[in-house]
Amino acid sequence: MNPVLFEDDPQFWFETLRALGHAAYGGADIGEILTTAQAITSGDYDSWHDAWLATAARTAGEAEAQLAAGHRISARDGLLRASNYYRAAEFFLHGNPADPRIDHAYHRAVGCFRAAAALFVPSVEVVQIPYEGTVLHGYFYRAAGSDGDDAPRPAMVVHNGFDGPAEEMHYNGAAAGAERGYQVLSFDGPGHAAARRLDGLVFRPDWEHVVTPVLDWVLARPEVDSARVGLLGLSMGGLLAPRAAAFEHRLAACVAVDGVYELASTVLRAFPGSRADTETALRADSAPHVDALMEKLMASDPTIRWAITHGMYVMGADTPRAFAASYLDYTLADGIAEQITCPTLVCDGENDMFWPGQPQVLFDHLTCPKILLRFTSAEGAGAHSQFGAQRLAYARIYDWLDDTLANRR
Repeated sequence: MNPVLFEDDPQFWFETLRALGHAAYGGADIGEILTTAQAITSGDYDSWHDAWLATAARTAGEAEAQLAAGHRISARDGLLRASNYYRAAEFFLHGNPADPRIDHAYHRAVGCFRAAAALFVPSVEVVQIPYEGTVLHGYFYRAAGSDGDDAPRPAMVVHNGFDGPAEEMHYNGAAAGAERGYQVLSFDGPGHAAARRLDGLVFRPDWEHVVTPVLDWVLARPEVDSARVGLLGLSMGGLLAPRAAAFEHRLAACVAVDGVYELASTVLRAFPGSRADTETALRADSAPHVDALMEKLMASDPTIRWAITHGMYVMGADTPRAFAASYLDYTLADGIAEQITCPTLVCDGENDMFWPGQPQVLFDHLTCPKILLRFTSAEGAGAHSQFGAQRLAYARIYDWLDDTLANRR
C-alpha cells in the first residue's frame, strides 16, 4: 500500500497504518487516527508522541467517565482505543530508555487495556506465567460462549515481535481466535514490553526456552485440548515461533506472520562486501569503518534510525554495531527449520519493508507439512504483518488452523 500520509517518511506511515489497522478489532476509530496524524510533523519523534498522547488522554478520559456512569460497552470500546493510542505515543522514544514519557504512556496503555479486558464477556484474564525465577505477563482469552464451561477446546499461543506488546496481540490473532471458539494466550516474552520494562529481560535467540514454560502453563489449563495447541508469532515473531517449534514438539501447528528465516538479512543488505567480511566486522572488538557507516545510515534513513535505537534497547546492546551483531544469532539455518514437524503456515506480505523475501526462504527450508500464504497490495494486505487488513488476514489464518487442528482430534 502506497503512503497515504507521511509520503516522505515511510516509517511514520507504516506506524500510522498499524494503529489504523487495529480498528478491525476495536482498537481505533478512523477519524481519530486521521486527525492525530495531521497534527504530526514527519520525522519528529516529539511531535509524534505529543499528538498521540493527546488523543489517548482525551479518549481515555471520556471512557473512564462512561465507566463511572455505568456505560460499560462504551467504556470498554474507548479504553481499548486509548490503549492503542498510548502504545503508539511512546513507540519512537526508546533511543533514550530513561525518558519518563515512555513509562507514563506504557503504563497508561496497559492500564486502559486491562480495564477494557475486564469488560469483555467473557472477561479477558490477566495472567502471570512462571519463568526462570520471575514471571512473564500475559492475557488468557476464553473461547466465545465458554464462560463457566471448562470443556477442552483448541488453543492458540500468540506473541508479538521486535517492537509490540502483548496488549497489541488483541488485534493480531487473540480476539480473532476467541471469537472462533479458541482459548487464546497472549504473552510478553523476553525483549517484549512487559518483560523488558518490568524485569529487564532482553531478547534471546533460543526461543524454545521461552515457549516451553508457556506451554507448560497452557497445557495445565483444564479448558485446553492438549492435542490441539498452536503457536503464532508476529513480525520478528515470525522467526521466534518457528524456532520454538523446531524444538517444542507438543505444538500441533505453527503460524509465522510474516515468516523470517534469519533476522540478519535486513542488516547484511545495508553493508557492502561479502557476508563473511560483514559478520567478522560486526563481531570485532573494534571496527571504526562499520561504526561510521551505521551512523551515516541512521542519519539518512528514519527507518534505520528507529530500528537501531529501539533494537539496542530490546537486545540489551550498548552500540549500534553490537545491536547489528546480535541479529546474526537469530537464524533458522544449520538445520533448525528442518527440525519443525508440526504443520506450519508461513505468511508473506507483498510489500514487506523489513524482511522482504524471507517468507519464501523459510518456506523452502521447511520439511514439515507447510503452506505459503501470500497477501497482496491489490487486496490491501501487502504491508508487513498484514497491518491494515487484519480481518482478511486472520480469517485466512484461522480457516487454515480450523482445518489443520480438526485433524488432531
